[in-house]
Amino acid sequence: MIKIGMMIGERYEILEKIGTGGMSDVYKAKDHKLNRFVAVKVLKQEFGENANFVSKFRIEAQAAAGLMHPNIVNVYDVGEESGIHYIVMELVEGITLKKYIEKKARLSVKEAVSIAIQVSMGIEAAHNNHIIHRDIKPQNIIISKEGKVKVTDFGIAKAATSNTITSNVMGSVHYTSPEQARGGYSDEKSDIYSLGVTMFEMLTGRVPFNGETTVAIAIKHIQEEMPSPREYVSEIPISVEQIVLKCCQKSPDRRYQSMGELIADLKQSLISPDEDFVKVVDPDEEASTRMITDRDMARIKKQSDRRDSMDEAMRLNKDRGRVYEDDDEEEDIDDDDEDWEDEDDEDYDPKMEKITTILAVVAALLVGCIVIFFVGRTFGVFHFGEDAEGDGQEAESEQVEMIRVVGMNVEDAKRALLELGLTPEIQYEVNTNYDEGTVLRASVQDGLMIDRNTVVVMTVAQGEDGVTVPAVTGKSREEAVSLLEKEGFVVSVTESYDASVESGYVISQSPDADTTAPQGSSVTLRVSQGAEDNKIRVPNVVGLTEEDATVSLVESGLSVGTVTTVSNEDASLTDKVCYQSYSVGSYVDKGTAVDLKVSTGPEDVTYRYSEGIEAPTEDPEYRGGMPVNVTVTTADGTQLLSTQTSTFPVVVNYTGIKSPNGTITFRFTVEREAETTTDEEGNVVVGEASTEEKTVTREVNFTQE
Repeated sequence: MIKIGMMIGERYEILEKIGTGGMSDVYKAKDHKLNRFVAVKVLKQEFGENANFVSKFRIEAQAAAGLMHPNIVNVYDVGEESGIHYIVMELVEGITLKKYIEKKARLSVKEAVSIAIQVSMGIEAAHNNHIIHRDIKPQNIIISKEGKVKVTDFGIAKAATSNTITSNVMGSVHYTSPEQARGGYSDEKSDIYSLGVTMFEMLTGRVPFNGETTVAIAIKHIQEEMPSPREYVSEIPISVEQIVLKCCQKSPDRRYQSMGELIADLKQSLISPDEDFVKVVDPDEEASTRMITDRDMARIKKQSDRRDSMDEAMRLNKDRGRVYEDDDEEEDIDDDDEDWEDEDDEDYDPKMEKITTILAVVAALLVGCIVIFFVGRTFGVFHFGEDAEGDGQEAESEQVEMIRVVGMNVEDAKRALLELGLTPEIQYEVNTNYDEGTVLRASVQDGLMIDRNTVVVMTVAQGEDGVTVPAVTGKSREEAVSLLEKEGFVVSVTESYDASVESGYVISQSPDADTTAPQGSSVTLRVSQGAEDNKIRVPNVVGLTEEDATVSLVESGLSVGTVTTVSNEDASLTDKVCYQSYSVGSYVDKGTAVDLKVSTGPEDVTYRYSEGIEAPTEDPEYRGGMPVNVTVTTADGTQLLSTQTSTFPVVVNYTGIKSPNGTITFRFTVEREAETTTDEEGNVVVGEASTEEKTVTREVNFTQE
């Protein structure tokens, strides 16, 4: 078992764990022979006795050991000691491409193409050595602190031979090629497909296919057309779009046939980004579509007439033997158009055609009546007594109980009301007696039963300083968001149907225009979707893990857009979704991408303590010049100072403190002289001198850095 500080191979000192994978853990180590830091990949203990896993681990080492390239993580050594199987590799200080994309949301076109060129050059070196990576994805691409791009983790690479290679899908399903998903033949062009998906994610900040399960995603890679990255980012040049789409063709024969071809097009796209120079070769061009002929139409009509007539069907059965006997003469029959058309005329039955026409007209009239009935009932044209009343009662019964929101934070209150199906609106009031953002009162008393979609106006406390909210009602969504963000507000959008307001324009805003609100507070816009249509209601995914949120959105008919990480003061939301780009309960089109933010936890706040500690004059027995033990301890138990002094003030200067407050403790000794008293008989009595340990504590608040 690997432990920090142990030595393996008589030269590698394990310093710290820096990563983990499906089969192995990665440690930072020091090579004492060459005096350099390295990365040591160690096969997990539970797999050490499994011959299959050990074999894969050795294959990885053998495949990677022969590769030496600036864009590949180099392998230095491989070994086994006391059942520990390990590989020693180049230590690359940096960040994975996956984390880099998450950090920047999406990359610029120039940056994405530059990274793709470096990755392609590394993979090309592997392909030239007959090694296929089979697991190209952003997690296996590292960007060093110097900006160098390196491909790592040849975890399922195998030496490519002239024999057919079959393997199970072991890579990440979001980036796997269709042939890998099928478990069939895979070669260098499988890496090209995976790199195309990686480029798609760099350019758009999202993967092209998502689903509830890995199987569902794999099926999409096999069956569904690759979406264009320009659907998500319109400014992507046409050449880059075409490069991505060519890399991600379903058929390997339609993709780039080598990394060299791909690199050439990527470099050309930097020079001529808007030029359409990418050519996709279709090996099946000869399989052209055949137009249906008049003879085919006549044959179809003949067969349809026969199925409509029982007599014709019976005659057809009787004559079937003759037809089969004449099969050998089919070419002669086809060549004799007049004979064939005469036979068709004999089969034609005018009476049956008339009956069929009448039945079709009657069916059309019935369908029309049913449609008119339902349309009329929807718009209230037709009323049917008790049924109509019943519907009205059912609609009226859709009520919810108003919750207590007074004292809550406004964002938490908004979220809770939206989950109930209510519509929150906000107005601010200067009130310094409560924390900013606290709900002071609501327009609806808690406990009341109210209809869904009822507007609840909350009055929220704000400090003395506020920013005037601009008027955005009637403006387009984009213009409204731009104006509000320019003033420093955070915009939250709720969409609803309104036939009187054009789709995409603001129906109302909360807080109202020309009122004041704290800078950085949220302004909710209600944006029209036009007349009611088949839309999807956005579920609440705040508080869910990224995986569960993805499942919830996909099940609702939506998709996941950009996922970024942010700090959030609510510790309970750590590693969970703390923001979604569409408000809970709003209605959006099917397939709409919802952007998510995942909390990394509360932001690391540090404090400083720089001042002079005054003498403990709180105790009347303290006298100047007394020796005093002074200790300063933070609220989390960290001791900042422990000293003895007789001179005050004690000057201190501490930074990076993690607690906002602490305690100063003074300890000193008071010496009391012997007291002289007279007893009842007039004798003088001299008492004993005494000492006492005194303790004084003082609370102290630190200053935030």
